[in-house]
Amino acid sequence: MKFFKGIGIILCVVLTSMFFFPFEFRALPEGMNTKKLMAAAALVLLMWKLIQKQELKADKSFLYITILAGLVSFCGIFSVTYNSTEDYAYATYITSCWVWWGAAYTACQAIKWVHGRITWVHVINYLTTVCVFQCFLALAMDLNKPLKLFINTIARQEDLIFKGNVHRLYGIGAELDVAGSRFAAVLIMILFLLASSDLKKRRHEYLLYVLSFVFISIAGNMIARTTLLGIIIGFAYLGIVTVRQTTNIEHNYLRLWKWFAGVLVVAIPLAVYSYNTNPQIRKNLRFGFEGFFKYFEKGTFSYDSNETLKKMYVWPDNAKTWIIGDGYFDNPHGNDPHYTGEITEGYYKNTDVGYLRFIYYFGIVGLVAFSFYFIEVGRICMDRLPRRKGLFLLLLLLHFSVWAKVSTDIFLCLAPFLCIDNEDYAYRLPDSRHV
Repeated sequence: MKFFKGIGIILCVVLTSMFFFPFEFRALPEGMNTKKLMAAAALVLLMWKLIQKQELKADKSFLYITILAGLVSFCGIFSVTYNSTEDYAYATYITSCWVWWGAAYTACQAIKWVHGRITWVHVINYLTTVCVFQCFLALAMDLNKPLKLFINTIARQEDLIFKGNVHRLYGIGAELDVAGSRFAAVLIMILFLLASSDLKKRRHEYLLYVLSFVFISIAGNMIARTTLLGIIIGFAYLGIVTVRQTTNIEHNYLRLWKWFAGVLVVAIPLAVYSYNTNPQIRKNLRFGFEGFFKYFEKGTFSYDSNETLKKMYVWPDNAKTWIIGDGYFDNPHGNDPHYTGEITEGYYKNTDVGYLRFIYYFGIVGLVAFSFYFIEVGRICMDRLPRRKGLFLLLLLLHFSVWAKVSTDIFLCLAPFLCIDNEDYAYRLPDSRHV
């Protein structure tokens, strides 16, 4: 039985990775990624439930979130139609919402079959395992070129990366700021779980979580420096709850700080040794922690990418764009035969700033609708897990912070929590042998 459960756990990790970091198999038609395949599997699972129970009740939260996602799509459709463009990036957001939710549902159902139930702790454990795996794989691929070539012949990776024009670490479907925002979300989840006073954690569990946090922090920053936001928000939260703590016999936050200090005492010398002995790791460390290296070497804390980002704050110059947008999310040059405007590099108006890209696409109206959508998804998660409100507030804070740099969607980080059991199950960690 343990053998089969072990196989089941491995399968759950694979499915969670295929959902959280979707990619395309080269053997399948272009555009058919693992997220879509898992969403299709969700339809089969729902039909099976319908056959078994002879009924299938619609979840009120599903209907409500669908309506909000439909409102976002409507804003996109209106902007695209009014501006006579062909950029349907967020005009079809409602389908994107369904696909992410369906993929999360399939992964969560697999976890539930293996463990008998699924709680918020199971979700965090599997997402943590997947992120550790992706970071390890990224490092292994960077140090082993045959392995990288083998992976790239199976998975259709980001074109710029695969062609070698962007020299970054990447895993399978885990690359650039998309991976960074998801790493950041998981780092926040880990610290929130560790700081939860109602969870009884044993010594080896503390060690596994802290080691995972430190490893994702280091390797994740090498992949995408957006990961740093998760470290900052997570430790800020831990600092606040530590200061607010008076006397708590059941949970001492200072003990948690000691665990981090102990792991860093070992991790920092290892990083220094690798930096001095391996040129590839030296290059990756200097990229991931560029600001810290500049501070110690030049006395100023800065990133080259942030200097570039400052130049991307290009504001609209007319009321129409501010209100309903121009209907362009991606660069229309070469994609829209009717476009006669300014030719720029990168995205439309040469800006990668999330807030601005949404404003240029469907204006303040669309941005407000999209923001309200995420706030409501977060609120629904809080209603499902009332004792974990802080976690979802932190994830929303991360989401709206990331938008100041890039346009990304963390609905997939919230979707699994919409698929879990009642919180009554969540007071004890699952057996550490299982996850």
